[in-house]
Amino acid sequence: MDATPDAPPETSPAASPERSPDDAEALSFPGGSLTLVSTPIGNLGDITERALSCLRAADLVLCEDTRVTGRLFFAKSISVPLEALHEHNERQRTPALLRMLVAGKRIALVSDAGTPLLSDPGFRLVRDALEAGLPVTAAPGANAAVTALTLSGLPPHPFLFHGFSPPRQSARRDAFGKLRAAEQAGLSATLIWHEAPHRLAEMLADLRDVLGGDRPGAVARELTKRFEEVRRGTLAELAEHYEGTAARGEITVLAGPPVAEDPARTAAELDQRLMEAMRTLSVKDAATLVAGALSLPRKLVYNRALELGRGPEG
Repeated sequence: MDATPDAPPETSPAASPERSPDDAEALSFPGGSLTLVSTPIGNLGDITERALSCLRAADLVLCEDTRVTGRLFFAKSISVPLEALHEHNERQRTPALLRMLVAGKRIALVSDAGTPLLSDPGFRLVRDALEAGLPVTAAPGANAAVTALTLSGLPPHPFLFHGFSPPRQSARRDAFGKLRAAEQAGLSATLIWHEAPHRLAEMLADLRDVLGGDRPGAVARELTKRFEEVRRGTLAELAEHYEGTAARGEITVLAGPPVAEDPARTAAELDQRLMEAMRTLSVKDAATLVAGALSLPRKLVYNRALELGRGPEG
């Protein structure tokens, strides 16, 4: 059960010997500091010795869900107080946690899996601790986005990690459209998202429509676990597969960088489509139609339509 947000963390007598100031692991985790500890994304064997040392030396471990982290603690024989820190209580709990750090307590922060802060709570606490001049460090380890990138067969750098895509289709397509516009302005990077299984098919269909079906991509599922799978193909192929195949588990989606385009050719195509559309449509409607067809921001297309000489209409 998660701890009550306002309640002080419970003490654990069994943890006292492990957290002795003279112990080597405690010396690597000085009092009054906050350490971000990466945890396994599936396989418990992926936790590092340093991560285990930091967790055992902590006076308090903050986590998303005490039940999830509790299973890790049981498997690794760690007896340290756990307290939930999540989006609903982080603002409220941060001042008290900062006071604990000022008083010399060692606090470790973990997420349910992987590297803290990446699509997980904790940013507010880290930011406020840094602003207060308190020491913040990290025990690095597993990360689903980077693991998926290395297995994808796509260019490993540069890459952009976007966390989870917006759950609503209109917002999601708008976000993808902004990325496409950035690519047309010169951005070239492998793009990475996390996604929920029940939204994967819709997300891939939107990626296909906005970025282009021939764009290479990959879907990584259940990384480091028994049923690990990395499916590679074009965005059109991936969208077709998952349209008829229900996905399960933790999922990371990747799209490779765009094929280099001739800017002059792209501009010429935009002008041609606008002129054709404006023969029968108002400037406003033509811009909306062409922006959707070319996956360009509507405002940019509308301004270009005005420049072509029709003036504001509709």
